[in-house]
Amino acid sequence: MDLASIIGILGAIGFVVMAMVQGGDIGMFINVPSILIVFCGSLFVVLSQYTLGQFFGAGKIAGKAFMFKVDAPEMLIEKIVEMADAARKGGFLALEEAEIDNVFMQKGVDMLVDGHDVDVVKATLGKDIAMTTERHEFGATIFKNLGDVGPAMGMIGTLVGLVAMLSNMDDPKSIGPAMAVALLTTLYGAMLANLLAIPIATKLGHRCEEEKLSQNLVLDGIIGIADGQNPRVIEGILKNYIAAGKRGSAEEAE
Repeated sequence: MDLASIIGILGAIGFVVMAMVQGGDIGMFINVPSILIVFCGSLFVVLSQYTLGQFFGAGKIAGKAFMFKVDAPEMLIEKIVEMADAARKGGFLALEEAEIDNVFMQKGVDMLVDGHDVDVVKATLGKDIAMTTERHEFGATIFKNLGDVGPAMGMIGTLVGLVAMLSNMDDPKSIGPAMAVALLTTLYGAMLANLLAIPIATKLGHRCEEEKLSQNLVLDGIIGIADGQNPRVIEGILKNYIAAGKRGSAEEAE
């Protein structure tokens, strides 16, 4: 679970709500027409840009902003070096019984055990990385679009409220509700974009980069094993994926 995402979003919403409460009756910040225009309207506009499957699949993708686990580079390197050593001693068939938790790594090892050429392994895993990255970037794009549409719908609601207000200037009782719609739709649009959609889109972008880095590390390790490189050479190459400041700590742990 990513506590940073949960704490960040809930904290931001909490402080906004706190400011509303401090400003008086929180009920004055609740307006059903404004909610319908911004939240429902934004969702339907985004829906119009995608298929039903893509739109409803965005909810599952959004979960990765809060629940996502990627293997630590240090653990991946340790496992790859272990397999490289086993392959040098007993050949690729020695990897058949290896216990591998990483699905992407397992796929590469299975291809080696099955006797596929190194170029085929590299091309297949490279294509897998590209497709995974494309799916993740697509998911982030949906929320980026929601972040763009939200404020725009807020502006539309503001215009609706202003038109209603100016059309009924002779009725003082109608000015207040119309003005509320005008102002609250702008507020709701800003909140939808900046407190929810944009943070999720940004975090999904980070998740994409993390998984891409992890898969590229595994790919380089699998290629090193396929080429019969010395395990220590493979380890040295793969440690380039670890931040310079953490390499010393990893070596000390070993």
